[in-house]
Amino acid sequence: MHAITIPEPGGPEALVWDEVPDPEPGEGEVLVEVVASAVNRADILQRQGFYDPPPGASAYPGLECSGRIAALGPGVSGWSVGDEVCALLSGGGYAEKVVVPAGQLLPVPEGVELRQAAALPEVVCTVWSNVFMIAHLRPGETLLVHGGSSGIGTMAIQLAKAVGAKVAVTAGTKEKLDRCAELGADILVNYREQDFVEEVRRATDGAGADVILDNMGAKYLDRNVKALAVNGRLAIIGMQGGIKGELNIAALLNKRAAISATSLRARPLGEKAAIVAAVREHVWPLLTAGHVRPVVDREVPMSDAAAAHRVVEESGHMGKVLLVV
Repeated sequence: MHAITIPEPGGPEALVWDEVPDPEPGEGEVLVEVVASAVNRADILQRQGFYDPPPGASAYPGLECSGRIAALGPGVSGWSVGDEVCALLSGGGYAEKVVVPAGQLLPVPEGVELRQAAALPEVVCTVWSNVFMIAHLRPGETLLVHGGSSGIGTMAIQLAKAVGAKVAVTAGTKEKLDRCAELGADILVNYREQDFVEEVRRATDGAGADVILDNMGAKYLDRNVKALAVNGRLAIIGMQGGIKGELNIAALLNKRAAISATSLRARPLGEKAAIVAAVREHVWPLLTAGHVRPVVDREVPMSDAAAAHRVVEESGHMGKVLLVV
């Protein structure tokens, strides 16, 4: 088979479409013939040499895919060869075939095209686990999403609206904010021109955001705490704004607030399987009913993954960029 390899870390040109050995499914695993994968920020970090795969994971980038089951490993039940699926991965999605633990498989939702289903697993599992399983967003509360036009952001907007929450987003252009509004965002903040703390407070009569989904990390830490409501919950899922920040613990105490920080890739198989099961139970019916949908900016041939990485790094896209085999 062919896969995207990274002989040496570097820029997008470091991604090489090369012939590699076919993977073999082991106990509790399935082999998926990949139709599409999607580009995530973690893939860019891996390409640059800053985010190695966890032990035992594929060395190839790619944290999600869609395709068809080509073979079942020992001990797998409930799935059949030929089933159309999408999957949460620890790596290996940038390839023609990938081995997946059966607990990380999801059926392609009714009404979603097979290729576009590749845009779902990583973002849905990230949003559901952080915003709902950890931060417990409830109907009537306000969610602030940084990077509302990203793959994570576009899914967070839709899921929060589906459960009856109010949604605030930040983005860097009017065009991106307009697209966020089309998805249901109520409060639109251009972070280049406005202070999100002031705008969120103004829109919530001074209360602030009950839950904040943050991809920036250190750069926004202090302001995020200021933007939180009493009993607010800050969920950090990225470090685009740095890894070290100063935390005002007194402000956190005064608001009786909580901060969580998680990633999916290195979690144990059992935890990933529990998240995937929760997503299948709670989110898949919303997709089937058409209340939530994947947002795909464009499709790029997987062999030209470098071009797709350039698009994501330039941040001019909306939603996900897919790599199609």
